[in-house]
Amino acid sequence: MRAREGRAGARGTNIGAPSCDLVRPSRAYHLRVDDPDDEAISIPITDTLDLHPFRPAEIRDVVREYLTEARARGLRQVRLIHGRGIGVQRANVQSLLRTLDFVEDFHDADPSGGGWGATVVLLAQA
Repeated sequence: MRAREGRAGARGTNIGAPSCDLVRPSRAYHLRVDDPDDEAISIPITDTLDLHPFRPAEIRDVVREYLTEARARGLRQVRLIHGRGIGVQRANVQSLLRTLDFVEDFHDADPSGGGWGATVVLLAQA
């Protein structure tokens, strides 16, 4: 997976790497940065995932893997922040959610949670 250079990640962490790989270890996601030091940045599995650091072509894979892991850890609700823009990523995320059998329901977040710039996903119990 590739993250956009210089974009803020979870909790304001600046990923700032030209290329990153998303791998799923046992405890948390890690972004493996393609640099000489092979530095890894850990992204904890929580009830919120900001999709801004990821390239549009990667969003579906990131969302699928993240929701699978969140469900395995017992989370029943996850908020996906895709941004408002013109609605392309919102449509992309929500079209994927319609195909996942472990998604019970989803809806736009309330105004305090991002409004139509975020989607709240209700997951079936694992």
